[in-house]
Amino acid sequence: MSPGGSGGPVRPGLSPSELAGIVLRRTTELAQIPAPPGAEQRRAALVRDWWTADGLRPRIDKAGNVWAPIGDSRNGPGGLLVCAHLDTVFAADAPHQVRAEPGRLAGPSVGDDSVGVAALSAVASLTSAGPAPFWIVATVGEEGMGNLAGIRHALAEPPGPVTAVIAIEGNYLGRVVVTGVGSVRLRVSYTGPGGHAWEQAGAPSAVHAAAAAATAIAGVTVPGARFSVNIGSIGGGEAINARARQAWLEADLRADSMAALEQLEGQARLAIAAAAGDPATGGLVAGITELGRRPAGRISRSSPLARAAAAALAAAGIAPEFGAASTDANAAHAAGIPAVALGVTRGAGEHTPAEWIETSGVPAGLAALAATIDEVRGHDEVRGHRVRGRE
Repeated sequence: MSPGGSGGPVRPGLSPSELAGIVLRRTTELAQIPAPPGAEQRRAALVRDWWTADGLRPRIDKAGNVWAPIGDSRNGPGGLLVCAHLDTVFAADAPHQVRAEPGRLAGPSVGDDSVGVAALSAVASLTSAGPAPFWIVATVGEEGMGNLAGIRHALAEPPGPVTAVIAIEGNYLGRVVVTGVGSVRLRVSYTGPGGHAWEQAGAPSAVHAAAAAATAIAGVTVPGARFSVNIGSIGGGEAINARARQAWLEADLRADSMAALEQLEGQARLAIAAAAGDPATGGLVAGITELGRRPAGRISRSSPLARAAAAALAAAGIAPEFGAASTDANAAHAAGIPAVALGVTRGAGEHTPAEWIETSGVPAGLAALAATIDEVRGHDEVRGHRVRGRE
């Protein structure tokens, strides 16, 4: 297969419709490569080869992110970073077939976020040569236990000051995500002496405690806030006729503000302790391991970045919808850098094997993204300065 991939190289002067064919073929190629967090190397190498064939100068950083500068530094200092993530939620041994269906591509990760990564250099080729330069970055570690490792590293060690971030999530076309949904992910364990189910019927059971904690955590609430609580997995015990000596659960807490997230976490930790009882009087020992933490944050809908994205969508005949999600943009919010998440096309079923994207939406998605980038690059507040408009 050629370095440019089955879609061939991206070249200046191609129309959004012509580029869409390349993007969709690259999406298919990329989505067939397993890439759970921490194992994105094969995808990163493929993207580097694509971008080299496209005439760019890519490099892979210490975290595993793939970078390429776009534009001429003589036009200004730049500062915009446009990213999409390489990793997926699927295990390395899960089937990774992509199916072409009428008007769709279907298969694990096609929309989250293979089409986003495949679109990066195509979008770059549609942008104007005159405004300040920017970077495209294929990041690692966005999903699950990746804990935003790639974008955190990119923002901590960029080649120059980053003044704004656009995170591309493949199936978000029409959405302007101005709010980063924060999360706290905890693994909770309970341990105790155990015992015979009849002879030591009064002994505490770690499974009972885990079940009680799961129920209590699922019931925590923050009035007036947007939040979600999920017990994603649970296990433990040794035998049906034994008081369990060990059990565990994993909880995911999310909210669209740091204040609400802190309240959720505080209530969850109280519930975890209560389910254990008092070890001094024969209770269990509870342990909590933090698996991940994403900060919440937002920018104003009236900020230059949000206005540029909404205007570009409207010009493409797509009604913009402001919303909230958890993406690479969260790390930018935490760093005090204005950020939005935008899409390439529409789709659904993300995080399932039945994931799909519309093929017809890609040309408009590419054009809207390029128009957003050009508007943001040309804004005086981006050319070496932070974009105002944070809430």
